[in-house]
Amino acid sequence: MKVVKLEDVLGTEHDVDGGNWVSRRLIMKKDQMGYSVNDTIIKAGTETHIWYKNHLESVYCIEGEGEVVTLSDNKVWPITKDTLYALDEHDEHLLRAKTDMRMICVFNPPLSGKEVHDENGVYPVDED
Repeated sequence: MKVVKLEDVLGTEHDVDGGNWVSRRLIMKKDQMGYSVNDTIIKAGTETHIWYKNHLESVYCIEGEGEVVTLSDNKVWPITKDTLYALDEHDEHLLRAKTDMRMICVFNPPLSGKEVHDENGVYPVDED
């Protein structure tokens, strides 16, 4: 059994600042669960280009308001508290935060805990 408290992650190497966001890595590859879990804050007023070519992601918004724009069709998806979206087709998208947004993010394959987006909005396959 593993129990992780957010307070134990804050200020460590697993409290990753990506500029437009801060991601606290709670469950990582080393935990051997087959997925990873992040508690991420998307900063108000930001727009982030993301394209997870190597990962699938489900995102559950627990605070805040914003939108996702899927770039393949320019569809705008409003995201508010208690909304989940799943990037089940490696969807290239823009994430726009109207307010600070707190998101619980689940990745497969799991993140090692150090990743940040590259110039194309991609996380590498493995940062170990």
